[in-house]
Amino acid sequence: MKGRKRHLVVDTLGLLLAVVVHSAGIQDRDGAQLVLTKLQGSFPRLRLIWADGGYAGRLVAWAAAFGDWALEIVKRSDKATGFVVLPRRWVVERTFGWLMKFRRLSKDYEETSQSSEAWIRLAMIHIMARRLAISP
Repeated sequence: MKGRKRHLVVDTLGLLLAVVVHSAGIQDRDGAQLVLTKLQGSFPRLRLIWADGGYAGRLVAWAAAFGDWALEIVKRSDKATGFVVLPRRWVVERTFGWLMKFRRLSKDYEETSQSSEAWIRLAMIHIMARRLAISP
């Protein structure tokens, strides 16, 4: 399968905590395990993680056993029609929107997943530095 998937873990402000880029042939739940593994030991106060419905299933039990995290799946209501803003889900989607403003990230130009992850980190450094520069 061609292409890549990007998995991000962000804080409540939408700032990057961890990133993993892998081939599109890997299941979303397996990719989530990769990105959650990067969090191990780095954020001791982290207790709750909100995730998309695509991450439901065994991942919830794995997150509880691996990192003592409560993985809460944000699901779309069955009664909803059309576009609906899901609670907490918009935070990571907004972060993806910020990243897509960087031309280098708008398409997959990179040869390796590691360089793609590095460009995502560089873009987030740029975003955070600009916020610091304009804060009062």
